[in-house]
Amino acid sequence: MSLIPKKGTVYVVDDDEAVRDSLQWLLEGKDYRVRCFDSAESFLARFDPREVACLIVDVRMGGMTGLELQDRLIERKSPLPIVFITGHGDVPMAVNTMKKGAMDFIQKPFKEEELLGLVERMLDQARDAFAEYQQAASRDALLSKLTGRESQVLERIVAGRLNKQIADDLGISIKTVEAHRANIMEKLNANTVADLLKIALGKDAVKA
Repeated sequence: MSLIPKKGTVYVVDDDEAVRDSLQWLLEGKDYRVRCFDSAESFLARFDPREVACLIVDVRMGGMTGLELQDRLIERKSPLPIVFITGHGDVPMAVNTMKKGAMDFIQKPFKEEELLGLVERMLDQARDAFAEYQQAASRDALLSKLTGRESQVLERIVAGRLNKQIADDLGISIKTVEAHRANIMEKLNANTVADLLKIALGKDAVKA
């Protein structure tokens, strides 16, 4: 086994030590990096959102439940893919978690191959989501360089307004619009209007 597993990190959150141990043994045997937590609270305190990872969490735990943990991650806009471990009576509850974006749920006792297949699918999704997350963070960092007036001008460029129309909208001269436009291009590292639209619209630029 390599010192740095290639396949990604799997977080396991369960208050049952036997479940944590069996999952860690199974997943580390397949070259995943595994980090186990006995509570949702301890996981949230140490979770690294910059990591390409996925989460396996029990629905029912003492303290914060798996469902509440999912809600916290949604609030944080975390792209972390989630699979829930459920007992038989938790299945209707687990279906509700999928409506909120969970990838799947598995019933105890779970089949090893089923779990491993889910983990691989989750990490594939995590890699895509992480790339999008990084692009969005980079885009937000660029857009934060703009002044309030430059943001107003950019909004109108994206809407397809001409310099004269933008000048009329904002009550400024065409020369001032041109100066703002040049500053916007420079701050956003854009060479063309197409570049500008890609940065301003992010992933929606393709749809546009």
